[in-house]
Amino acid sequence: MPVGRPIIVSRYGQQEEVSLSQPLHLLSPRAFLKAVSVVLFFCFTASVSAPLDKPPRYEVDAAWPKPLPNNWLIGQVGGLAVDKHDHIWINQRPRSLTDDEKGAVPNPPARTEPRSLCCKPAPSVMEFDGEGNLLQVWGGPEDPGKCKAPTCIWPESEHAIFVDDEDHVWVSGNGPNDRMLLEFTSDGKFLKMIGGSFAGPPDSNSKTSVGRAAGIFVDSNRQEVYIADGYLNSRVVKFNAQTGAFLADWGAYGRPPVDPPAGPPPTNPTAIYSQQPPNENSPTFNRPVHCIAVSRDGLVYVCDRGNNRIQVFNREGEFQQQFVFDPATRGLGSTWSIVLSPDKDQRYLIYVDGENNFFRIVERKSGATLGTYGRSGRNAGQFHWVHQVAVDSKGNIYTGEVDTGKRIQKFVALGAVQPIP
Repeated sequence: MPVGRPIIVSRYGQQEEVSLSQPLHLLSPRAFLKAVSVVLFFCFTASVSAPLDKPPRYEVDAAWPKPLPNNWLIGQVGGLAVDKHDHIWINQRPRSLTDDEKGAVPNPPARTEPRSLCCKPAPSVMEFDGEGNLLQVWGGPEDPGKCKAPTCIWPESEHAIFVDDEDHVWVSGNGPNDRMLLEFTSDGKFLKMIGGSFAGPPDSNSKTSVGRAAGIFVDSNRQEVYIADGYLNSRVVKFNAQTGAFLADWGAYGRPPVDPPAGPPPTNPTAIYSQQPPNENSPTFNRPVHCIAVSRDGLVYVCDRGNNRIQVFNREGEFQQQFVFDPATRGLGSTWSIVLSPDKDQRYLIYVDGENNFFRIVERKSGATLGTYGRSGRNAGQFHWVHQVAVDSKGNIYTGEVDTGKRIQKFVALGAVQPIP
């Protein structure tokens, strides 16, 4: 910034001259304020002129998505993903709508006739474009033809969703008997089921099923599907994406999977099975093992939600490091879902915390927090049980909420993001 000669500042269409040729304490009060404003202007300009030094800022798009057709209403958002076309997919829970929320249709056995003008449950899988237009829906109890037993059994409670590079859609569930992983084409044609629907205790050594799986990531180049497994089991498990064959599994710190101490089944069938108090140094995963993401440089990021930590492994399950966030958080834990930024080096890790209700931008290599967005609330940009997060190629962030939140939101990236060339 030049010192010793006047600076011309344009303000509200008019130019003003501010001299910094004399010490600030000798300036008049009005000149002093002008000088300070100039300094702040230059400081701000310097900070935004190097966007690659800092993560982007975000602004909520309160008009996203656009109103749904057919009198439909979204339930709890179990899963959320963005595909290679920058389309946004959710795996939502139509059965989570309350009686009054689905008042436009019968709700046996409570009632056999509509009670109000609005609304109707939508099919479980929903695809949106970046502008918020609904492109297609399919699957779940509102579209039962897409999944017919015994070869395909739809989850009792919808959870994860992932769209791979072949545009195949993978879904899981966290209902009491949801021991399956399902694969479909993008328009809902059934392709494969790993596991099935059955009751029983945890089995973190199973090579043929999952246990209320919470997170999915498909590495299409290596034909591997990684599972955060889950609400019942307590491990990471990896299958061959083409054949469904078991490849590997591991527990916390890369050790063999171990189930936490057994407890009575929860009263709520979709609740967490035998969750333990948080312990950032626990030798085992707490329940649920809730999310998973694989970076381009071969690191596997896993949400150990109940222990308030993200553990990092290589593809073979060898432990690399862990990041602990807000370790005093109790309740449902602090690390719910993660996604990696779309720049070439995936410099940032973005995670959502549904207990404290915000999302954070974290430096991926160090785990240092760079920015926190949101708080508990019902307004646009606020959250209630923010459950899932995804990011598109432009760096825009999408979130999904459960419990009574039942919505998706878009946060537009305002800073520069360097996408893959």
